[in-house]
This record gives sequence, structure tokens and C-alpha cells, in this order.
Amino acid sequence: MAVLKILKYPDARLHKVAAPVREVDDRVRQLVRDMAETMYVAPGIGLAATQVDVHERIIVIDISETKDALQVFINPELVDSAGEPRVYEEGCLSVPGIYEEVERPESVTVRALDADGRPFTVQAEGLLAVCLQHEMDHLEGRVFVQYLSRLKQSRIRSKLLKAERQAA
Repeated sequence: MAVLKILKYPDARLHKVAAPVREVDDRVRQLVRDMAETMYVAPGIGLAATQVDVHERIIVIDISETKDALQVFINPELVDSAGEPRVYEEGCLSVPGIYEEVERPESVTVRALDADGRPFTVQAEGLLAVCLQHEMDHLEGRVFVQYLSRLKQSRIRSKLLKAERQAA
């Protein structure tokens, strides 16, 4: 396994739309393992392949306290969303140190393939629903800061670019 480099906002590659996975094979399963290791080391609760500069429709999520409940979503599709929109504080491994409130549907139904290529459907609420929507946005080339005002987006961009310059 390997820890992959996570792209940081405002990197233009974060806005590339991911292509469907044609076949769940050993290469895809290795990528899933590498993404999981990257997510755990970061540490985070979700990671989309787009964030590690692989533009394929793959997401890994683990919202458990013990970090032993990895969920893999290959070619995820939003089947349904329901409930009143709710506001959640979100963060992102590609936008380090920034946490902002985003409004999203309360629950979602997602259809995907698992790491063995088997189809499944999950109904999610709360943190899992937020995480799925957040990571699926990455696959569409969207970063959560795009839900914020232009002023907030500009401040976040400036703050992250300044931090990047200071780290160099």
C-alpha cells in the first residue's frame, strides 16, 4: 500500500469530472487500498479518487470511531434524496484547516459497486449522507467551498495559497 498525495484547493485538477470505472480489477482494488491508507493517515473520514489525481469514480469512507468500517463506492449514483435540507459543518482533506457550514439533503440513497464489483444500494442519513454527497461532489469536479459565498471562497483561496507559499 502507499500513501498518495492529496491535491489541495484551488488546484484545477480538483475540478475535473471523473470517468466511470469500466472494470473492477486488481488495479482498482489496489487504488482502493491506497486511497484508504491515505484517508486514514491524513486523517479523514472520506476520500474521492479525484483528490489523489485519479479521475475515476471511486470513493472510500469510514465514519466509524474505530476506523475499521471501510466502505467502498465505485461508480456511485445518487438514486434519491429526501428530508428537509440540513446544515452541517464540513471540512475536506483538499481544503485543510477550513470548516464551513453547507446545506445538503438530510438523507440519500446511493447505488454503487463494492471493491469486488458487486452492486449494492445504501440508504444514508446524518454524517454518512453528508460524506457521500461531499465525496460524490468531488467526482463531479466540485469542492465544498463552491457552496459558499464568493467572498468566503476568495478568502479561503488566499489563505491556502499563502500557507502553501510559506510551506515551500
